[in-house]
Amino acid sequence: MESNQSWVTEFILVGFHLSAKMEKLLFWIYSLFYIFSLLANGMILGLICLDLRLHTPMYFFLSHLAIIDMSYASNNVPKMMANLANKNRTISFVPCILQTFLYLGFAATECLILMVMSYDRFVAICHPLQYTVIMNWRACRVLATTSWACGFILALAHAVLLLRLPFCGPWEVNHLFCEILSVLKLACVDTWINQVVLLAASIVVLVGPLCLMLVSYIRILCAVLKIRSKEGRRKAFSICSSHLCVVGLFFGIAMLVYMVPDSNQREEEEKILSLFHSLFNPFLNPLIYSLRNAQVKGALYRALQKRSV
Repeated sequence: MESNQSWVTEFILVGFHLSAKMEKLLFWIYSLFYIFSLLANGMILGLICLDLRLHTPMYFFLSHLAIIDMSYASNNVPKMMANLANKNRTISFVPCILQTFLYLGFAATECLILMVMSYDRFVAICHPLQYTVIMNWRACRVLATTSWACGFILALAHAVLLLRLPFCGPWEVNHLFCEILSVLKLACVDTWINQVVLLAASIVVLVGPLCLMLVSYIRILCAVLKIRSKEGRRKAFSICSSHLCVVGLFFGIAMLVYMVPDSNQREEEEKILSLFHSLFNPFLNPLIYSLRNAQVKGALYRALQKRSV
């Protein structure tokens, strides 16, 4: 750690190469999406806390997803906005490593929470009679706590491996924030250990959960098709399609960034994908769940009715 700090004290975040007018426009776009994502996720979280009808395992995990999305966006977006507002795009060494750690921690935790949510839907649809026994509150808390713990343990491993590297310049991170792949490119030594651990972690939190979710949803689809009631099938498809939309967006982008071979030509594409991941994904998730979920819309309607009385 001492040798690292003697070689580098700060990094420069390159960001996009844009004109002053475009940067000003982007600043306001970032601001609007960031504010709306905080409000939308905060609304989901508030409705789940206040409405007793939403005190179920599915909405318990959805509340964790809302917390992760707010934290995820708050870790990256304010610094991105500050870089657009002024020409000083430096970030100190310790805050940079902390930003990388939190980014990876929240991302890994979201992967695991989404996997747990798919398991919850699998039990609810394929084993409805045993649902309350299997998904009791103790099991829900254990699953949520394990997801958070595993996500941040993996992030801590990456951060520790990052701290042992010497950075001797150039100190320009060709990204919007301290993204781990972009920071690794600035190291003076071979980073093969970091790359191997990153690939292994990607398999653990991306490929593994995605495969389990696909198996779950194949079995869910088979069970849904056996439901005789049209209303029952419609409700099951509505809830599951919302989750599938979120999973597709999150896992698709993450796998493109971390599992497709890197190249200089992909750097600008990766910036755009990471921007979508950090800014638009936390904004879209609550919209997908609220617009496609009758229970959330019902809870919002009841909350507005109470306020108007």
